Amino acid sequence: MAEIGEVLVIVLVILAFLLLLAGVGIYLLVKVGKKAAGKAKQAATRLSTHVNAMGTGDAAEVERLRLDLRREVALTRQAVEQAQQQGWGLGDLPRLLADLTAQADVHDGQLGMYAQQRRVSPYVDHATLDRLRQHQAKLTAMCARIRADLLGDQVHHTGSGIADLTSRTDLEIEARRRPPDPLDEIDELYRRTMQERKDLP
Repeated sequence: MAEIGEVLVIVLVILAFLLLLAGVGIYLLVKVGKKAAGKAKQAATRLSTHVNAMGTGDAAEVERLRLDLRREVALTRQAVEQAQQQGWGLGDLPRLLADLTAQADVHDGQLGMYAQQRRVSPYVDHATLDRLRQHQAKLTAMCARIRADLLGDQVHHTGSGIADLTSRTDLEIEARRRPPDPLDEIDELYRRTMQERKDLP
C-alpha cells in the first residue's frame, strides 16, 4: 500500500511539473504571438502605404509624402545615433530629435487620415492639403538641417584627423631617410671646385 502511495505522489509531482512547464510555454507563446501580431500590423501598414503611393491623384501624393517623411526621420535618427556612438557632444539634439519624431508621427497620422478620406470621398478640403504640404516641408527641412550639421561636424573631425595623419606621415618619412654622408658632401664640393677651375680661362 505504501509503494502505491509513493508512486502516486511521484506521478502527481511529475504531472504538476509538466503542467507548470505547459503554463510557462503557453504564456511565452502568447507573448511572442502578440509581438508578432504587432510587427505584422506595422508591416501591413507600411505595405499598404507603399501600394497606395503607386497610384495617381491626391491620395497617392499624400502617401508618397508619408513615405518621404518616414525616410527623412529614419535617416536623421540614424545620423544622430551614429554621432552618439562616436561620442560627439550633441547637447540637446537627441531630445530635439525625439520631439521631432513625435511631431512627425502626428503629421503622419494626419496625412494618413487625409489620404483615407480622399480615397473614399472626392469632397475633401484642398486648403488642408496645402497646409499638410507646408508642415511636411518644414519637418523634412528640419531633418535635413540636422543631418547637414552632423555631416559638417563629421567632415570637420575627419579633416583634422587627416591633417594629423599627414603631418605624422611626413615626419615618419623624413625620419626614415638616410642622413647625408659628410664625405659625399666633401667629394661633391671638391668636384664642383675642380669643375669651376677648369671652366675659368
